[in-house]
Amino acid sequence: MSNVINLRQARKQKARADKAAGAAANRAKFGRTKAQRAADTSEEQRRAVTLDNARLEGNRDKKPDDR
Repeated sequence: MSNVINLRQARKQKARADKAAGAAANRAKFGRTKAQRAADTSEEQRRAVTLDNARLEGNRDKKPDDR
């Protein structure tokens, strides 16, 4: 014999699980301190400067296919 389930309760349980998953995603996306955001920004700027300084002089205006 199979178990009888209440579809209304199952639907509400799924909605709660979806809401909890969305909340976890928002915590990961927005739940950082100001110091963490500043550290990430400075690291990104440092990487950009390092990449720009590593460029060769003659290759700035050329596309990879223009050899």
